[in-house]
Amino acid sequence: MKAVLATAAGGPEVLQQQDIPLPALPSPHHIRVKLAAAGVNPVDAKLRASPAYHPDKLPAILGCDGAGVVESIGSAVRRFKVGDEVFFCNGGIGDEPGCYAEYTTLHEEYCAAKPANLSPADAAALPLVLITAWEALVERANVQAGQTLLIHAAAGGVGHVALQLAHHLGAQIAVTVGDEKKAGLAHGLGAEKIIRYRTRDFVQETLDWTGGKGVNAVFDTVGGETFLRSLDAARIGGKVVSILATAMAQADVQKARLRNLSLCYELMLTPQVLNLHDEQVRQRRILEHGAALVEKGKLGVLVAHRLPLEQAATAHRLIEAGGMTGKIVLTMD
Repeated sequence: MKAVLATAAGGPEVLQQQDIPLPALPSPHHIRVKLAAAGVNPVDAKLRASPAYHPDKLPAILGCDGAGVVESIGSAVRRFKVGDEVFFCNGGIGDEPGCYAEYTTLHEEYCAAKPANLSPADAAALPLVLITAWEALVERANVQAGQTLLIHAAAGGVGHVALQLAHHLGAQIAVTVGDEKKAGLAHGLGAEKIIRYRTRDFVQETLDWTGGKGVNAVFDTVGGETFLRSLDAARIGGKVVSILATAMAQADVQKARLRNLSLCYELMLTPQVLNLHDEQVRQRRILEHGAALVEKGKLGVLVAHRLPLEQAATAHRLIEAGGMTGKIVLTMD
């Protein structure tokens, strides 16, 4: 089969298409999927540049997100049959084969039925960002109807899905965006307050919007100074959830303590990295909840670029350039 492998740590040029053997089923509970598409995420580029989790297992097939058709099943598989359309987030961090390939394998419990009204390419774009947004908003921030929420980079891959999910939960939502096109997208997805961060102070804009109180929760997908300044945009006793590692000086820690803020981190890869079976099953259930929302027309995913598998390096260059709207997928057609 054809697959794109990260042959070494380095720039996008280390991604090389090769012909490799079809993956065998690792256990009776595994399925083999003929992939139609793979989602491309910023974590893929980070793991290509610096394979943090399994640096000794290169070359490796990257790509956590995939969608396709079940091609083969193990003797103990009960959830799927050959021919079923599926989507999932699994592998791609170095220990198991990822989705930059024509086929991959995964445990049946980590796989969900593809939403009937999504194309395989759109379905492949959804898993990682959906799980990230769900865990951040539902499980970390515990967003409730009527609460106020600030989402940073709301037109990005995670941001635009989080915005739709927050709207479904009934939150009042403010967002930061970089330009008019992204502002229009965010407004159409349910944002009430649009903050163009290049020309406006998002902290002051948020305080003005909330009558000086600040928001119940901030969802940070940017990190750095944006995360630190978000401490001032959250109300007393509020929550700040970040998907990035954050550096905090003692003064920042003291500010968070003084304001009684809950600081939470969201890394949806934790169940894979720590090999937590039950947690991976829980994440599959998130995909099933999300699929139901998609089929009801309450959730969608914006795919900005569809590229053939052999252009994986181009996809990584687009990701690393920053400012992405929506998602990138690789197709195996």
